[in-house]
Amino acid sequence: MRVKQYINNPNACIYFYHKGLIKYVGVMLKGRMQVLTDQETKDMIWRKGDTMFYKGGVTDPDYCVLKFTADSGRYFCDLKTESFMIK
Repeated sequence: MRVKQYINNPNACIYFYHKGLIKYVGVMLKGRMQVLTDQETKDMIWRKGDTMFYKGGVTDPDYCVLKFTADSGRYFCDLKTESFMIK
């Protein structure tokens, strides 16, 4: 489902956070997601245990690699935010 979304619209964001007892810290990265299906990339990322998810192995037609490239982000901490650009 997500792969089809990224093929049609590569805009994406990812979010990381740490929720401590007192403090919440998070960072959101915005950028583009590429769907890579070339065999060289698939071979490079493939791990033995991946057959649990892709029964056809590294050549399974459902197996692909998602590559995220961030261009900006936003940092959250103590109810404060700061936006930043990535060069």
